[in-house]
Amino acid sequence: MKNTAALILALGGATIANAQSTVSIYGIVDAAIVGERGGSAGNVAKVTSGAASASRIGFRGTEDLGNGLSAYFILEAGSKIDTGEIDAAGTIFNRQALVGLKGKLGAVALGRQYTPYHTTLVQVVDPFGTGYAGTAKNLFPDFGTNIRTSNTITYAAPRTHGFDVELAYGMGEQSDASAGRQFGGAVGYAKGPLTVRLAYNSKNTDVPAAGATAAVNRSPGRNTLLGANYDFGRIKLHAGYGVDKGDNSAPLGNANNPYGGVRPTASTDGRSALLGLTAPVRGGTLMFSAMHKDDRTGLNQDAASWGVGYLHALSKRTGLYRAYAHIRNRNGAGYTVANNTEAGTGSTGWNLGIRHTF
Repeated sequence: MKNTAALILALGGATIANAQSTVSIYGIVDAAIVGERGGSAGNVAKVTSGAASASRIGFRGTEDLGNGLSAYFILEAGSKIDTGEIDAAGTIFNRQALVGLKGKLGAVALGRQYTPYHTTLVQVVDPFGTGYAGTAKNLFPDFGTNIRTSNTITYAAPRTHGFDVELAYGMGEQSDASAGRQFGGAVGYAKGPLTVRLAYNSKNTDVPAAGATAAVNRSPGRNTLLGANYDFGRIKLHAGYGVDKGDNSAPLGNANNPYGGVRPTASTDGRSALLGLTAPVRGGTLMFSAMHKDDRTGLNQDAASWGVGYLHALSKRTGLYRAYAHIRNRNGAGYTVANNTEAGTGSTGWNLGIRHTF
């Protein structure tokens, strides 16, 4: 009977607790009608899972160990609401899987975790939080291992006088010690209406060629991002500036050729800039941003984009949203209008969806 009662509580999303520990279930269910046009695939209409926020179910818990020390864990799995599949084949907790200790000197965790670069883009720079058609992913390099890394050790210092520090080191776990290795960090300041954060990410993408055992040497991909936002009360302004250098520093979201003709080339030396805002409007949130990509390679494949979106709150946990974005590519650039979970197929895109959190 005790086991049956515990199972019922877990399935119902309740919190299971005793005097020293808690375990809870949380998640997001998000689905949208998505339209895309301007690419070689022509006009595309589909139902997409997680256009605003990736659909997921997660488990998190803490245990008080005494003397200000606690243990914690997160296990988070992504899902596709449109098909019922997991969103990454061959995985279970592909979004986050970590365990750590937290105390007066900060927090240390081991496992699959977000990079400081990504958290800066989501929490500080992008008014869309890297979701919707207006996502910063349209021009900023926030795909693949720029988002999260496996085999990673992180340290987060406690906030002091408004300042915080975060460090991350991902082990490549290959025969060549440096191959696949990734590390980064961020330092931020948040007090009153102002938030400022500087993040850095470096990844080694040396891998053996087909049939070879030794890794092919490539220059490391390096991303530096400075972001800030300021809350005026009725409006919050967002800004970000990124510098991307090296191989695989700015991979294109759509690895295929979305426009036909000459195949676009990912930039190995570029700058990205964003200006945007969020504002409460009629019981919801208005989001807007304008971005520019300055490709400083000989190809000069620049791009400019803008996006607008609106999330209408039906309750604290449920909202309806719509969003639109357009990209102007130059000199054969291959940037596509993405959303939170897809890279997109064209230069124009829109979303009409619903999101529920629990």
